[in-house]
Amino acid sequence: MEDLNPSNFSFSTSRPEEGPIDEVANPLPRAVLRMNNHMLLDGQWRFALDDDDEGLREGWASGHTYRETAQWPGSVEEHLAMARGHQGAAAWKDQIVVWYEREFNLPEVAEPQTRSMLQLTFGACGYETRVWLNGQPLKTIEGEEVHYGEYTSFTYELDESNLHLVNRLTVRIADNMDAETPRGKQESYVYKRGGIWYQTYTGAVRSVWLEVVERNRLRSRVGVVSVVEDHLVRFNLTLRIHDPGDYTIRLQVFDPVTPNRKEPLAASDFPLHLEAGQWQQRVVLEVPSAELWSPEAPHRYRLVAQLIDSEGYPAQIETLFGLRKIEARGRYVYLNNQPIYLDGILYQPGQATYEEMQRHMHAMKALGCNLVRVHIAGIDPRIYNLADELGLLLWVEVPSPHSSTPRSRENHRAELLRLVTLSETHPSIIIWSLYNEDWGAQDIATNAETRKYIIDTYHFMQIAYPQFLVVDNDGWHHISYTGRLKSDLLTAHLYTPDLARWRELLDRLVGGEMEGTAAFPLVVGDPFFYRHQVPLVVSEWGGFGFSGYGGPEDAEARTNTIRAFKQELRRRPIAGDVYTQATNIEDERNGLIDPHTGALSVPEGLLASRQMEYLQ
Repeated sequence: MEDLNPSNFSFSTSRPEEGPIDEVANPLPRAVLRMNNHMLLDGQWRFALDDDDEGLREGWASGHTYRETAQWPGSVEEHLAMARGHQGAAAWKDQIVVWYEREFNLPEVAEPQTRSMLQLTFGACGYETRVWLNGQPLKTIEGEEVHYGEYTSFTYELDESNLHLVNRLTVRIADNMDAETPRGKQESYVYKRGGIWYQTYTGAVRSVWLEVVERNRLRSRVGVVSVVEDHLVRFNLTLRIHDPGDYTIRLQVFDPVTPNRKEPLAASDFPLHLEAGQWQQRVVLEVPSAELWSPEAPHRYRLVAQLIDSEGYPAQIETLFGLRKIEARGRYVYLNNQPIYLDGILYQPGQATYEEMQRHMHAMKALGCNLVRVHIAGIDPRIYNLADELGLLLWVEVPSPHSSTPRSRENHRAELLRLVTLSETHPSIIIWSLYNEDWGAQDIATNAETRKYIIDTYHFMQIAYPQFLVVDNDGWHHISYTGRLKSDLLTAHLYTPDLARWRELLDRLVGGEMEGTAAFPLVVGDPFFYRHQVPLVVSEWGGFGFSGYGGPEDAEARTNTIRAFKQELRRRPIAGDVYTQATNIEDERNGLIDPHTGALSVPEGLLASRQMEYLQ
C-alpha cells in the first residue's frame, strides 16, 4: 500500500505562538484547530464483505486475505457496488458487515513521549464500528469497545507499547435496517426506499486521521454560551488528564480583524487541581465592548485556550466563536434582543460532497435566506463553520429512529448528546428539533411515556444548552403539559399549491385553530390555548415542482407562486417560514438549486423579506 507519510514528515504537539496566527483553513471536519501536524489516512484501503458475519469468530483482525480495495472516505453502498461489479451504488435490505484494513508508518514525533501520544480520530463512521491496531482491540476515550452512531467523530489514544514501525489498522463496520436506531430519512424496516425515503448512505463516510496530542490537554470541543447584556462568555471545556496534578486553564480572546492581533481583548487564568480522567469545566470570561454576531454582521472572535501543567507547558487549542443571544418571546423570535423574521429553506444534503455543500450554502444565502433548516441529517462540521462565516442561521435536527420504543428513545438521546456536544461552538446554530412529524414518536398522541421522554429532554436542553431554542416535534403534535407548550416554537407544515387555500390555512393558524390546519392536530397532551404567547413558524411549505405536492414546474410560474405565497406569510403575525426545499434529492424533485453546481433556477433574493415590514 502506498505510504502517505513522507520521509521528512514529523509530528509535533501544539506550538503556542506569541499571539494567534492568521486564520488557517481547517483541513479536518471539526470546529477546533490544533496547531500540530496530522496525517490523513484517507485513500485506498483493503476491503472485504463479511456476508455471513464470520470475521469476529474467525479472527480477521489477527490476519485476513482481502481481495478487494475501497476508497476511504466512501459509503458502504459504493464499496459494495465496486466489489460486486455493479454500476452505481448497491443497495442492501437487511444487514451489512464489512471490513477495512491498511498500514501506516509510525511517524517521527518531535515531542518527548512522556508528554505526547498518538491519537486516531474517525470523522464519522457507522453505525457500529470496531477498531484494531496490530490485532489488538482499541477502546475510544469514552471507553467504548464498540462505537455506535454514524454522524459524529470519535477518538482513540494509541498505546505506545502497541505501536510498531509499520502498523496495521483494521476496522469492522456493521449496520442494519433497525428502525430503533437513528436513521433520519434513510430507509429502514418501517420506511422503505422511495418518495421521501432515501437509500442508505453509511459506513466510512468521513475522513480518518492521526495526530500527536498532549497526554494532558483540552479536547477538541468547546461550548460557548453568551449573555449579551452582561458581556460575559461562558466556555464549556472538556479536559483529558493522564497525570494528576495542578493545572491552569488560560483563556485569551483576540479580534481576528483588528491590526494588532497579539494583544488579547480579554484574558484570564483559572487554576485547578485535576485527577486522571476526562473532566468538564465551565469558565466565564468578560469580553467588554464585544460586537455581536448576526446574519448582517457575522463578527467572530478567536479563542486561544491553553491547559498549562505545573512545569509551565501549555497544551493549546484555538477556535472562532461569536456572541449572540436567541430568544422566543411572544409572537416573534429575537436575536440579540431584536425581532428577526426567519427566512428559511429546508436543506437535505444527502450524498453531497463537502465541496457541493459549500456551493449550496452560498446559493441559499444568495436566495435571500437567513436560516437553513438542516433536515434530520448529520453534515461535515466545517459546514457549520461556513455558516458562522456567512451569517446563516442554522436549524439542526436529531436524525430520527423510525419506531417508538424504550430502546429507540435511548438511541435517540445518545445521538442527541453526541451531536450537541460537538456543535455547541457555533453561533449560527440557533434551533434544535428533537423529532419531526412523529418519526420515531408515532405514538406521541397516545403514549404518555413518549411524551414524558420528549418533555424531559426539552427541559434538559433548556438547562444544559440555553444557547439554543428547542422544538419538541416539528410540524404538528407539539406537546402541552398543564397548558404549557414544551416547545419554544409552535411549528406547522402546510402544503397546498392553491393560493386561496393557502390564505385560509394561514388565517386558521394565526387564529389559534389547533385542528384542521396541518395534517394532524398541532398540539397533543393537555389543552393548549394559543393567544400569541409563542412564535408561530411555518416550518415547511411549497414543494412546488414535486409531483406529489402539486404546483407549477415552469421556473417563471414557480417564481411568481413562491413570491405570492411568501407575501401572504409576511402579512400575518408569523415569526418565520421554511421553504421546501434547496436541492433535488432522489425522488424529491422540488429544489431551487442545482445539487452539483449550486446554480439557482429562480432569481436571487426570492426568499428574502424585509425584516420589519409587517412587524406591528
